[in-house]
Amino acid sequence: MANSDTIQHFIFENTDIRGEIITLDEAYQQVRNNNAAAEQEVPERVLRLLGEFMAAVALLSGTLKFEGLLTLQARGDGAMPMIMAEASYQKGLRAAVQINDAAAIEALESASLADLLGNQGLLAILIQPDKGERYQGIVPLVKTDLAACLEDYFAQSEQLGTRFWLAADEKRATGLMVQELPQQLADAETNAEHWQTITALAETIKDDELLSLDPHTILYRLFNEEDVRLFDPQTVSFQCSCSEERCVGTILSIGQDEAQLILSEQDLITMDCHFCGQKYQFGPQQVEKIFAEANNAQH
Repeated sequence: MANSDTIQHFIFENTDIRGEIITLDEAYQQVRNNNAAAEQEVPERVLRLLGEFMAAVALLSGTLKFEGLLTLQARGDGAMPMIMAEASYQKGLRAAVQINDAAAIEALESASLADLLGNQGLLAILIQPDKGERYQGIVPLVKTDLAACLEDYFAQSEQLGTRFWLAADEKRATGLMVQELPQQLADAETNAEHWQTITALAETIKDDELLSLDPHTILYRLFNEEDVRLFDPQTVSFQCSCSEERCVGTILSIGQDEAQLILSEQDLITMDCHFCGQKYQFGPQQVEKIFAEANNAQH
């Protein structure tokens, strides 16, 4: 099966319902490799959960009508205190996880998101436009898996019927989403009837089908009796937004005194990108130049 990192948008004609289906191969493998290198040990169940987060954030990014970033993040107090994925307007994806206790994760009978995060789990969606105000929505993690948690989020925060089916194995991460839209093309009763039918059909999808079949085959199997219009598929890829410029900004933010203190304890200020593994290092002369240029710019 050829590598295929694409997102396929579709709508159900004469209804106010849309959908998306995503397959991730190369981008998912890149994230698996990067996180395995960044953490001492990442259990397979966590790597697969990273794939689910990548698929989910890519599906969510289909709603971005502006240039910017959409971040999906879960935090808690458990053996895995943080997991997140980020999608850009340009269809770039990256993801990262923090592991506190790999042995405790391996010992868990359940691989559920709630168990991995612990008792204080929260799910957040952060939208960061390049221009304009940031938006953040947060819901408690009361369901066991990511798909159900996202459905809760949309029910509470957006008041839009939204269903997710997510799956990942060692090679591929995939996701299917269907979503109600504001009433425009059909009356409320017609939309409700179609929504009940479409979600019932989507419920028949199995993880192994999502992981092994191409998007067109999946959509035909599920909705061949529905009037579905497909749009051109869009390519997605692994992209990291780390840069030397951002690291310089971080050094400036901690201040010259703190930067000098770090350099007095170690020869270099070193920053490692958890997402891609890139290392950035700044010596005393470089740090002095950073603050000198910043001071000159202010005068």
